[in-house]
Amino acid sequence: MRFKLIIAFVQDSKTELILKTARDFGATGATVITSARGEGIERAKTFLGLTLEAQRDVVLMLVEEHLSRTILEAVAEAAEFDASPGTGIAFQIDVEDAVGVQHQMEKLTPLVEEEI
Repeated sequence: MRFKLIIAFVQDSKTELILKTARDFGATGATVITSARGEGIERAKTFLGLTLEAQRDVVLMLVEEHLSRTILEAVAEAAEFDASPGTGIAFQIDVEDAVGVQHQMEKLTPLVEEEI
């Protein structure tokens, strides 16, 4: 079984929505790193030298490769990444090897066999 890592940088207000959507489309878990900071094309506005920017989370999801594109697209649509700037971004990268995922593989095997 092969995996991909979906990485999403999102406004903290959308984290729970992304986690629920990913699980609904086949993700078996995620790791959330809170208090991240990011900057897009336009810099965040400042007030008296303080930056006014929304809190960001980094969501990491190790998913089976046959489900990855569907999960990525579902997350992007649910969080409205393309609707307005600064909402967030997500991308996937190949995972060469993974350990500690045996319990996920047992759950995913019947699901992935349908995809193949």
